[in-house]
Amino acid sequence: MSRTGKKPIIVPSGVRVDISGGAVTAKGPKGEGREVLPKAVSAALADGQIKISADMSAGKNVSALFGLTRARVNNLVQGVATGYSKVLEIAGLGFRAEAAGQKLTLALGKSHPVLFDVPVGVAVAVDPKKTTLTVSGASKDLVGEIAAKIRSLRPPEPYKGTGIHYRGEHIRRKAGKTAAGAGTGGAKK
Repeated sequence: MSRTGKKPIIVPSGVRVDISGGAVTAKGPKGEGREVLPKAVSAALADGQIKISADMSAGKNVSALFGLTRARVNNLVQGVATGYSKVLEIAGLGFRAEAAGQKLTLALGKSHPVLFDVPVGVAVAVDPKKTTLTVSGASKDLVGEIAAKIRSLRPPEPYKGTGIHYRGEHIRRKAGKTAAGAGTGGAKK
């Protein structure tokens, strides 16, 4: 059995949880969400805790689904209670971002501004310097997906280090042609 699956999920105050129809629904101050349970996995709410259980005789992958379901329900409960966020940094001369409602306009060194539609349920905030983006929302999956899509518009490149990267992400830098050939004494004949 999964060690993760055995742990109970503590429901924070201010979060309402409903378990019915093979799904867990949670509502909290940051939003609401729903997680559908696999057929061999069930959930029960008692004493402010959600306990996940599984029918291990249903197949060989049930143990993995057991732990996965517990982790996803925990992410759901924590998301509606406190929310999730990812911080992206933009590096490059003239690279900047502007947010207006659910539209994000990015200047990324291309001949045109890049327009990005932010879906409902996710908020994107831009700092006053216009080089740091904060993607936040109640769904961990959606926040991570949107942050990855924004990063993919101009991934960091290894020579100059320009592009969009996560805060704290280490970008492996490469030496350019002049640095790689310097000091080698030239080609031998």
